[in-house]
Amino acid sequence: MKTTNGDGITPCNIRIDKEGVWYYRDVEMFRKEIVNFFYKNLKRDELGRYIVEIKDERCYLDVEDTPFVVKMVRQSRSKGVKGKALYILLNDQTEEKLDPSTLWIEKDNVLYCSVKNNKFYARFLRASYYQIANYIEYDRERNDYFIPLDGCHYYIRNVAEKRS
Repeated sequence: MKTTNGDGITPCNIRIDKEGVWYYRDVEMFRKEIVNFFYKNLKRDELGRYIVEIKDERCYLDVEDTPFVVKMVRQSRSKGVKGKALYILLNDQTEEKLDPSTLWIEKDNVLYCSVKNNKFYARFLRASYYQIANYIEYDRERNDYFIPLDGCHYYIRNVAEKRS
């Protein structure tokens, strides 16, 4: 393996495509327990690179978009709180409550959110995008989209419009 930038961190030869599929040397990693082990040891370094860190060993991944993708969205009652919440299933097989204030849209209407206590971003896959679209409403006065939950309107930032 080669070191880069003199920081001693080598490439893992692992790539994650925009659908959240992991590859080692361009061969799909189909064993979920291995991929989930890497997810548990995934971090970001100060340069924004995705790093797998296991004890004293570190290597960086090639990530096409985001390491996490949202596979499913469902609405349920919030635990311990009156009202409803949206829950998302991620590709590491974990489920978490969606913070709707972290949603944003980028180029080609791709929807993203923050996950894992705001440590990472996740891209919505097509199926989950259509699922969450069932909860999105349009505000004519603001010309903006939002998700109404428990009396609050969570507007979805459109980053693509600001860039164009």
